[in-house]
Amino acid sequence: MGRLRAMGEASQENVLRGVTLADGSRVDVTLRGPTIESVHPSGTNGAAGIDLTGHVLLTSAVEPHTHLDKAFLSERLVNHTGDLRGAIDVMIAARPALTIEDTTERAARAARLFARQGYRALRTHVDTTLDHGLRSVEALVAVRERVAEVIDLQVVAMCGWPVAGPEGADQRALLREAMAAGADLVGGCPHLDLETRAATVTYLELAAEYDVGLDLHTDETLDDAVDGLAQLAELVTATGFALPVTASHCVSLGMQAPERQRQVAESVAAAGIAIVALPATNLYLQGREHQQAMPRGLTAVRALRQAGVVVAAGADNVQDPFNPLGRACPFETAALMVLTAHLQPEDAWACVTEMAARATGRPPARIAAGEPADLIAVPAASLREAIAMGAPGRRVWRDGVEVTGGGTPPSPASPSPAARATSGSSAAPSP
Repeated sequence: MGRLRAMGEASQENVLRGVTLADGSRVDVTLRGPTIESVHPSGTNGAAGIDLTGHVLLTSAVEPHTHLDKAFLSERLVNHTGDLRGAIDVMIAARPALTIEDTTERAARAARLFARQGYRALRTHVDTTLDHGLRSVEALVAVRERVAEVIDLQVVAMCGWPVAGPEGADQRALLREAMAAGADLVGGCPHLDLETRAATVTYLELAAEYDVGLDLHTDETLDDAVDGLAQLAELVTATGFALPVTASHCVSLGMQAPERQRQVAESVAAAGIAIVALPATNLYLQGREHQQAMPRGLTAVRALRQAGVVVAAGADNVQDPFNPLGRACPFETAALMVLTAHLQPEDAWACVTEMAARATGRPPARIAAGEPADLIAVPAASLREAIAMGAPGRRVWRDGVEVTGGGTPPSPASPSPAARATSGSSAAPSP
């Protein structure tokens, strides 16, 4: 990331002139160190700077849910069935080859891609399973420090299963080791466990034990009988759990009757749970068995928003068996929320900025004096056009320092020779 930092330091300009804000106003934005010093109507401050006429200026995005430890595995691991179970099976079979060194290299590369694409922070889930140990946790804790100049990372220890009862003793012990090793939050997949309710209770207890937030993969299925989100909301309320709780995916809610969606959404709102929709991955994984009237792999976004729930949206997987095409782009995620959840462009953009910040415990950003200078400038006339066009040629500032060179960033897809040497052949057959 030092190279990207140096690119920014080569320019001493600190005034972004002639930009268009999301509300349509044209302004000059003065940056002073890591903060925005002032915002004036365009042409009124007389200072020289970077001419960004014809660019829309936006606050940087927040990625609420990704998997950096799996990034860029698509060339090595092929999910032949294309569904969730197939992706999980491929990952399990590949674990012996996934070293700390290899994972660190791929994860750091993916984090830098997120930074160049316009993210200021991200939350990554990392596998914490008995057959994988702490390799992903150790790798991502190291990456968190390595890329801190350009992006903030939260690390969620994503437990394997079972986690509850006598059968889960070893998994709970590994989770405790992960927290001691530097993980920030507790995570897991209760809907894949032996008993969803018992697993959810255990995760709440573990998060309370370490006084950290909880972020669960929840109901990632089109089976409308799966109701783990309702159980989570009930348990959070009943136990008085006061730490932040996030539920990601929640796909089965989108398959339930409208009245049931409304009931669950109100319970989620009352419990203060944030929801993260992940349209790219769930559109890829779900629906393959429904070749007639194929459902969308998406949670009940409208019902949740109407109930006042914080609904964020994430990019999720970056070119791995769960989504071979993930590109770590907030404009792609926002576009998918427009197309699949029928949101207006400004609401879709809020899902990857303000709502994503709230879902991950961060203050929402604004373009105003005193705010952090974490910004994206896109050649476009409006936010809608930026989302529609995919934001080519975007320019990104982190703490007032530009981390892109004003053009399309180099592709991150090809590993370094050292990474290839440690990771084996990219043509290795999938299990």
